[in-house]
Amino acid sequence: MVERFKRYVKVETTSDGKSDSIPSTKGQLQLAKIVAEDMRAIGLTDVVEDEKGYVYGTLKSNIDKKVPTIGFISHLDTSPDMSGKGVKPRQFTYKGGDIKLNENYTMTEEEFPFLKDLVGKELITTDGNTLLGADNKAGIAEILDAMEYLINNPDIKHGEVRVGFTPDEEIGRGADFFDVEYFNCDFAYTIDGGPLGELEYENFNAASAKIEISGQNVHPGTAKNVMVNSLRIGMELESMLPVNEKPEYTEDYEGFFLLNEMRGNVDCTEMSYIIRDHSMEKFKAKKELIQNIVGFLNLKYGNRIDLELKDTYYNMREKIEPHMEIVELVKNSMDELGIEPLIQPIRGGTDGARLSYMGLPTPNIFTGGYNFHGRFELIPVESMRLASKLIVRIIENNIK
Repeated sequence: MVERFKRYVKVETTSDGKSDSIPSTKGQLQLAKIVAEDMRAIGLTDVVEDEKGYVYGTLKSNIDKKVPTIGFISHLDTSPDMSGKGVKPRQFTYKGGDIKLNENYTMTEEEFPFLKDLVGKELITTDGNTLLGADNKAGIAEILDAMEYLINNPDIKHGEVRVGFTPDEEIGRGADFFDVEYFNCDFAYTIDGGPLGELEYENFNAASAKIEISGQNVHPGTAKNVMVNSLRIGMELESMLPVNEKPEYTEDYEGFFLLNEMRGNVDCTEMSYIIRDHSMEKFKAKKELIQNIVGFLNLKYGNRIDLELKDTYYNMREKIEPHMEIVELVKNSMDELGIEPLIQPIRGGTDGARLSYMGLPTPNIFTGGYNFHGRFELIPVESMRLASKLIVRIIENNIK
């Protein structure tokens, strides 16, 4: 499993939100082909890799009775927040203290206090120049490891299991072309969470806001009563949003506005925001607020702002709560393995959020990783092994 994971992270699969291609980057198709080959090699059947980068496979039932069909899902792409090119994973036994990644970057116990809980464990980290890709290539490796274990141990009784791997999850497109009908599962789990024990069936409601501001540029020496500085209008817009509703000031169920990108000049400025809240009521209020701010500034400056507001995904809780037995199945399986369930809302989203609204209830389970999307990303090997064991135990318990 570990060697498979390290092979996967060396394939550059950074997704690109500005690309119109499907998938957004060619590296995802490369990894899809590798994963499909591995699936066939371990003995999964009905392995399909389509032209859009989706991969599906089946572990056939070895029992006579009918039980619910479970799916396990992870994604092929890595976050565009940091480069995934030339990933060089480092594996070592952590003896405590700070971890020097390279000459410029050190992971300190002061900044990352969870390191104290990992002393004596075998870790996989980056070399400090890229992200690692445990989000979500660890999930892929863990799912395949569990499938391989069940194939090699046919005495373990189980129903039919489906596995699926998606492209472009990190840019919100992972479920766009996922064939729920073909997948044909009663329920599924994304293996896409963080540290050991995470179990999540709530996530943010999410929207994106793209803003374009048209200014009027003239020579600054003759600018009085003529120049309209689009940059300053953008700064004014940002200043009108609640200061305390920014990611750096929020936690738990608190939502936020994030100014994700701003670029421009006097003549034209482009801004992009993401808007998040677990509460649908507060989510709608946030969207109304940014619309009202844009409306006010258009009155003030003469209709110079265009706003494109688009919902991305919704809180899966509404779709999971009628099926809480699938959450209990995971909790009970964790208890049997001595894993303490950490049930908490996701301050983000997964493919499972959209799949749940497409008719496939899909909570999220840990991969074991920490510090996703950046150079300080790491994953303990023991957590990967426990994730694989948990998948097996869920499948076993599903027939009881």
